[in-house]
Amino acid sequence: MIGFLDVILRGLALCGQSMAMGGVLFALCVLRAATEDEAAKGPRLDRTLSLIAGGAVGVVVAQALGLVVQFGALADTSGWPWQAVLATEFFHATIFKSAVCALMAVCALALRRSPRQRGLWLALSGLTGLFAIATALTSHAAARLEHRGPLLAFDALHQVGAAAWVGGLIHLLASVARSKHEPPWPAALLRRFSAMALTAVAVLVVAGIGLSVYYIDGFRALLGTGYGLMVLTKIALLGVLLGLGALNFRTVRRLPAAELVALDRLRRYVEVELGLGLTVLSAAASLTSLPPAVDVVADRATLAEVGTRFTPQWPRLTSPPLEALPIDDREAPRTKEDEAWSEYNHHMAGLFVVAMGILAILSRLGVRWARHWPLVFLGMAAFLLVRNDPGSWPLGPEGFWEGMTRAEVVQHRIFVVLVVGFGFFEWAVQTGRVTSQRCALVFPVLCAAGGMLLLTHSHAALSLKTEYLTEVTHAPLGVLAVIAGWGRWLELRLPPADTRLPGRIFVVALALVGVLLVLYRES
Repeated sequence: MIGFLDVILRGLALCGQSMAMGGVLFALCVLRAATEDEAAKGPRLDRTLSLIAGGAVGVVVAQALGLVVQFGALADTSGWPWQAVLATEFFHATIFKSAVCALMAVCALALRRSPRQRGLWLALSGLTGLFAIATALTSHAAARLEHRGPLLAFDALHQVGAAAWVGGLIHLLASVARSKHEPPWPAALLRRFSAMALTAVAVLVVAGIGLSVYYIDGFRALLGTGYGLMVLTKIALLGVLLGLGALNFRTVRRLPAAELVALDRLRRYVEVELGLGLTVLSAAASLTSLPPAVDVVADRATLAEVGTRFTPQWPRLTSPPLEALPIDDREAPRTKEDEAWSEYNHHMAGLFVVAMGILAILSRLGVRWARHWPLVFLGMAAFLLVRNDPGSWPLGPEGFWEGMTRAEVVQHRIFVVLVVGFGFFEWAVQTGRVTSQRCALVFPVLCAAGGMLLLTHSHAALSLKTEYLTEVTHAPLGVLAVIAGWGRWLELRLPPADTRLPGRIFVVALALVGVLLVLYRES
């Protein structure tokens, strides 16, 4: 539970960091430089400064809660080790980072009252630089004994690149959350943001390559450790993100220089680009909780062991009895019966999802009764609730609330709730019982959120080989769930003439999730 909370708080801190640092860069490089009427620019700048302050405060809160969680993890019968933790460099760097964030929030709010104060803008710019340095000082780079300086520099640049891109997208969308009296996006603003994002991507990629070369010492480390797996996950998501960003970049470059842009298509693609960016930050949060691959040698999985997990086999259609499992001893080594139980669960869930994918395809081909395909989600949710945790309620001796103290049980039950949400809302939309677009968006949001949570649901926190070999099959599921969610989002949000491709992406991703579940293996 503590490890899960720590990753979630790290993710929230990264989102706040992107909102704050990215907002400063957006204000300086995009808003203040864009050619636009001052009366229209003012409200946009006010929103940006408010979000900068909010993001900075969010980082402080997330870090404070994270310290509490980490204190709790280190506590023993003698109490919390206050003195030992207070003496660490990590604690000092965290306090420094929090102080910088607090000052950034103060400057941003002061600029809302006096936006022409040059001194305040210089102070905010300087604090942003200190923020990047402070962030690097709380990363893996600060703990290295060799090449510490270059690694800190690469890490700081990596953080700035991510913040400029993903954080900039937050502020770009906020700038169009306008009233009736504000004009839509000016082409000049979009062009400047496009240029800033392109530069940010270049910095992000170059710094990421520099960090990966040091932290991942070979192909086996990339495919055989939890750290390498999360890097591959980030690369996969980044590839999708780059494709979408390139599409937006091309659209913006074709706009007449003086045109005021109110393109629904562009706005929808920016929404998805932001959603994928936040998912990348979630994967990055999970990455920071893992030891670098270069430090994991004895527990690396071989390429043959990883390949075995994706070798097709006939799905397991029978389950061992509950009495055969060591449910009374949580610390007992995994047995063959444990593996068979887990494989059966995954394979049956996969058959549920494959059935939904087939029915969704039939529905798009005009088979009217197939539009009820989301109800299959409810059956799958009931199955997962009963089978996910054999040692806990309703099958095992552990009660419902007692099970909620275990991180894995909590995550499994969150997934069950998400699955119920999938089924109910999407069925109501598919059958016309719900016509509100906001309600229709519940399904894609929950789908993308479920995929994001799956990427933080790390079995490989200690990089043990057996845990990693479980995780290696879950990360692709998370990526596909995210793609399916945002594909469905575009299908609902784009004009009808543009929905065919997103609809196909959604259906294919959904079916592939089922296929991967059916192929799941424990050994």
